[in-house]
Amino acid sequence: MVSFLLWCILFVLCWPLALLALLLYPVVWLLLLPFRLLGFTVTAVFALLAALVVLPARVLRGR
Repeated sequence: MVSFLLWCILFVLCWPLALLALLLYPVVWLLLLPFRLLGFTVTAVFALLAALVVLPARVLRGR
């Protein structure tokens, strides 16, 4: 909601720039998508490594 309000303010102040931002947003989103997927992958790998490190202690502790 905040981004929409900021875009409306930009549209009132400088409508060509607001329309350019509106048209370029999907292109920028597509360009940044691989980096977002890479971030998810790195997070998952670190979570897996942390689980493997903690696993022996969890097994030995029991219930």
